[in-house]
Amino acid sequence: MLSETARQIIEKGEITVKVKRAGMTQNIEFRIKRIRAGNVEFIELFSGRVIDMNEISRISNEFGLPVEASNGRAFPNGKSARDFIVS
Repeated sequence: MLSETARQIIEKGEITVKVKRAGMTQNIEFRIKRIRAGNVEFIELFSGRVIDMNEISRISNEFGLPVEASNGRAFPNGKSARDFIVS
């Protein structure tokens, strides 16, 4: 079940998040992206930038959505792609 925050992000289609990169805090824009896995799709937040995996995990847990950057993907603790399948 998605949190109210996650639903608002999906509805808006994007969010700007403060992320620590190379010792600096930067505002990075993430967009909602649909990923095809077999015959289903799941949603995630996506940024094409390189972001430390610990920051990717933090953002994923904070907003309750999968997060992908150019160097990896993280799901909220205890969740997997099947929890974010859309029709």
